[in-house]
Amino acid sequence: MPLVDMPLKELNEYKGINPRPADFDAYWDRAIKEMRAVDPQVELVPSSFQTPGIECFDLYFTGVRGARIHAKYARPKISTAPHPAVVLFHGYTGNAGDWSEKLAYASLGFSVLAMDCRGQGGMSEDTGHVKGNTHHGHIIRGLDDHPDNLLFRHIYLDTAQLAGIALSLPEVDPERIYAAGGSQGGGLTLACAALEPRIKKLAPVFPFLCDYKRTWEMDLAKDAYQELRTYFRFFDPLHEREDEVFEKLGYIDLQFLSERIRGDVLMFVGLMDTVCPPSTQFAAYNKMTAPKQLVIYPDYGHEHIPCATDRTMQFFLSGFPEKQKK
Repeated sequence: MPLVDMPLKELNEYKGINPRPADFDAYWDRAIKEMRAVDPQVELVPSSFQTPGIECFDLYFTGVRGARIHAKYARPKISTAPHPAVVLFHGYTGNAGDWSEKLAYASLGFSVLAMDCRGQGGMSEDTGHVKGNTHHGHIIRGLDDHPDNLLFRHIYLDTAQLAGIALSLPEVDPERIYAAGGSQGGGLTLACAALEPRIKKLAPVFPFLCDYKRTWEMDLAKDAYQELRTYFRFFDPLHEREDEVFEKLGYIDLQFLSERIRGDVLMFVGLMDTVCPPSTQFAAYNKMTAPKQLVIYPDYGHEHIPCATDRTMQFFLSGFPEKQKK
């Protein structure tokens, strides 16, 4: 079988190489405390897009550092009992997507919440207030400031806060709340379930934002990870601070947050992925202690994964699909 990374046997044992900051747990405990102190001031505004049987709203809430965050919210018009909810996350630089993409779940009786990441292609606010690079790249945004100012810290907290809002909705069954997304959305699915452990099931597809140093050492700091190269070229051309940089990135490395996940995990990976290398994804998967299952596509890269959406929906409607590898 062709390889862009390690053989599968090695991937199944791989634990990652990016350094984990010594105060990682204290860092995220402090971040969660900050998030919980925020009054979200939730606002629901009926959308101009409406369909028979489903209500569509623009949902706004206040996240950490005062940013107003936007999400699309679709729910069944008629529901006799609390129903399941799924929180969806989009790819890097994108947005919550079209309303029509939410209707499949809503037609099955789910509430659907799809977040616009702050500072990316949607309607959420980016309050800024950070030293250093703001030109290109959210991984490196805040890297020359205090670790508490890393932008992905705030985005991860937004995912958990949105899930908490979903849990508080009277129409939602708190025992049936799920999360899903691909690429950045897959990474944010991990972050959401790690920081809001009441997520019962999650289905990340080739998650981004894991094991940054491995991507760098594979010479794959391009495409979604191009900003790592950009950072060194602009701010540390002699790599005198390389160890410091990767340790600081460790605060927002999802392989370490994955240890906090408690919900059932159904994860998808393509072994030909050169955007989010398979080993970086396995670094996160292999650290999970929650019930988990990995669906492996040997010939697929960072692209549409056939049947992943269908399998995810079946997973949320019932239990694990039929047994797969690993």
